[in-house]
Parts: sequence; C-alpha cells; structure tokens
Amino acid sequence: MPVRLFNTLTRTVEDFVPLDPAGKKVGLYCCGPTVYDFAHIGNIRTFVFADLTRRWLEFSGFDVQHVMNITDVEDKIIRKVRETGQSLAEFTGKYEGEFFKDLETVHCLRPHQSPRATEHIPEIIALIARLLERGIAYQAADGSIYFSIEKYRGCGCKYGQLVNLNFDGMRVGERVASDEYEKESMADFALWKARVPEDGVVFWPSPWGDGRPGWHIECSAMSMKALGESFDLHLGGEDLAFPHHEDEIAQSEGATGKPFVKHWMHGYHLLVEGRKMSKSLGNYFTLRDLLAKGFTGREVRFLLLSAHYREQFNFTLEGLIAAKTALSRLEQRLSEVRNHGANAQSKSVSLNDSLIAQVSAAMSDDLNVSEAWGRIFQWVTQTSQKLKSNELSEDDAAAAWRTWTKIAQGIFGIVPLQAVGASLTVSWNVEAHPPELLALLEDRQAARKAKDFKRSDAIRDELKAKGWIIEDTTKGPRLKKT
Repeated sequence: MPVRLFNTLTRTVEDFVPLDPAGKKVGLYCCGPTVYDFAHIGNIRTFVFADLTRRWLEFSGFDVQHVMNITDVEDKIIRKVRETGQSLAEFTGKYEGEFFKDLETVHCLRPHQSPRATEHIPEIIALIARLLERGIAYQAADGSIYFSIEKYRGCGCKYGQLVNLNFDGMRVGERVASDEYEKESMADFALWKARVPEDGVVFWPSPWGDGRPGWHIECSAMSMKALGESFDLHLGGEDLAFPHHEDEIAQSEGATGKPFVKHWMHGYHLLVEGRKMSKSLGNYFTLRDLLAKGFTGREVRFLLLSAHYREQFNFTLEGLIAAKTALSRLEQRLSEVRNHGANAQSKSVSLNDSLIAQVSAAMSDDLNVSEAWGRIFQWVTQTSQKLKSNELSEDDAAAAWRTWTKIAQGIFGIVPLQAVGASLTVSWNVEAHPPELLALLEDRQAARKAKDFKRSDAIRDELKAKGWIIEDTTKGPRLKKT
C-alpha cells in the first residue's frame, strides 16, 4: 500500500513518492536544535515525530538518508557566549552533547549526518554569492547582505508557498537583521550580517567583509550540500513554517531556479497543562526534569507517540503518569505471553501478518498513531485472553512476542524491555520482573554508558528502596530481591 502523508506545500494528504527514479532512496532533512540551552519537551516532540517518520519510511522499504543540522551560531548563542565568556565551541559543544544524550534517552535513531553551521561557512558564502549574481540579494550600507522579497517576487517566484500570506495586510519592504521576526512582517531578511562589536570574536571573513551568516541561509546551505539542490522531505515544528522554512524556499529556489523540497511536514504545537510553555508559568520541562521525577525516556516517548503529529498536544504530568501505567500494563501482559512461548521452536515461529497489516494500514494513512495503537491494544487483549483460557499455543505465543517486538521497535522505537539487552549488553533475568523495574534497570545502564554516575547511583538507590538490588555479572546486570 502507498505511504500517504500530509504535504504542507499542497495542503493535502498525498502519496509519498520520492524523486529517486527507482522510488527507494529518500532524502530527509529535519531542522535540528539551536544549541544554547537544554531541549524542552516541545523540542523533544518534534524530534520524536521526525524519528517516527523516518522509522515508518524505512519499515515501508525506503532507503532514508536522514540529515539534521546543528545551529551553532545565531543571535541567542552569541549573546550567551558574550555573557559566559566561553568560546563559541565550548558553549555550543556542551548543549550539543546534552541534546544527543536526550535523543538517545527517548530512543531516537541518530541522524546519518548532523552538519554544524559553523563548518559550512564556505558553502553559505557561495550560496549568498549566487543570490547576489541573480540580483535577488543586495548589500546594505552597513555591509550586511539581505534577501530582497520584492525582487524575488518580481522574477515570477512565489513567496508564501507554505502559508497563506495576506500581502495587502502585511508590512512590506522592511528590513530585519534579527534571525526571527514578527509573523505579520514580510521583510527582507539578512543572509550575511556585518560584524558589530557585540559579536566579539564570533565572525568570519567574506567577500563583503567580516561577519556571520543569518539563520535561514544556514539550513539551505547545509541541506543542499547533504541532499542536493532538490530533495524529498523536510520536517520541523509548525512554528518554523514561517518565516524560517518560507525563507529557506525563497533563497534556495532563488539561487538554483529549481524546486527546493517536494514534500514538507510540520508537527503541531505542544501545550503544557493547557497553556503555552513558559518558565515564568512554571510549566517548562526539559527531559532531564522529567527523568528527575522518576519517569523514563521510554515513557515520555510512548506518551508523545499517543497523539497525531498534526494535533495540538496537551502535555501534563497526569497524562505522563497514565502513559506510564498503560505501558506497564501492556508490557506485563506481553511478558506473560513471551514467557509462555519461551520454549517454542524458532523454526516454526512466524509473525502475526494480520496485526502488521492493520498497523501498516493505519501508519500509511498519514502516521495515524491513534488507529495503530487501538489495533495493538485490541490484539494484546485478545492474545492475553487466549493465554488465560489455555487457547494460546507456545508457537503462537512466540509469534505474538516476535510481532510485538517488530512493531514496537521497528515502527515506534519503543524497545521491548526484554529485548533491550541486545543494545545495552544487559542480560535480563529469565523470571519476569515488573516492567517499571526493568525500565529503571535500563535507565541505569544508559546512565552508566553516558558516565552519568550520579544518575546511576540514584537509580540503584531507588531500586533498593523498592526491595531490589542489582548484581553486576559478567553477563550483565541482574535484579535480585532483597
């Protein structure tokens, strides 16, 4: 069945057909983090959405090349560098490292490429030069280079492909040096910003004088270098559609004369406790805040994947507790099924093709996770009932476990706890432990792997308080009742 996805560019759900003549290779670009602080839960939702999209495309047989940039120079970063006295690399390096730890915690696949803006200054300068040559960019009195919306539209190009813009009601012809500007302003935006004293040591030489790139041009230069002047799929949060992604389209197509991206996808906003997330409101959560409250990355991911990416999602701690409980119950039932099929002959065990077909049909319908989870929970209930009534053979139980593992890990990135050992070199006990205990053991291993020994010790103490100790053996950690 064809994979159908909503395309922001056409505002319709349509068959996803890559540019590759063979229909297999897919170039996917996702706007990555601006590394000046820890990622908050809204950021995490966007990257989990991107990871789900990649996993589903790969599950469907596509060969995905996943690129996610690192914005390591822009207005906020320069301000923070000035305030802290650190070098640009020192400051951004810390938050970049923490970001990738967060991705690992919520079981996101590592992008194939993660280009940094500061490593692509030559490509950025070359792209700006092409825009100047085509007469779509100009140099201002202070030496900065700006993209001209008027000249771009004068060439017969459309500005406002992703969003419907009311040109009559917008302020036209203004010029903005800021990386981000008001939504109602259709302004010429900076491609290259001339050096000012506040920039300190953050600048690079260019044909137009010392300076630094604007935010929008960075993504165009990096994505086109990695995936070509035209590629298949561009992802991001809906807040980036305008002006960031609209400006990406304008400057990319203005420079090349080719369509920039065939298919655009945007994840909707996340609210916290029914309101826009804000530190002043006390509803601002980073992933580490949630881990400190006793939740796991698996539980956070499970909750974020419970709602469609084009639905505004209201994140609450109560909702996270409910997700934790639901995941625990789901896996407790499945662990019983797994144990029942432990002695099945592997050669005779197949997959439950009916469930995979049902889940695939839902996911091919614009990543309809609600329908997919509904089918899964219904199947788990039926399978559990068969087990209790002695109607489930060992082979069928083994097939059910293999099916769940394939779906959970391959599509949703919810690694079954008893299967985590393969990736974290953990040897789980044969006896079934409550899923929440195994989740803690998993998080401890992840913390030790990341050399976060404070977190590792805290988890050990938490398990001890629950009546369990960890025995570290040559085959991996084991839980033992005290």
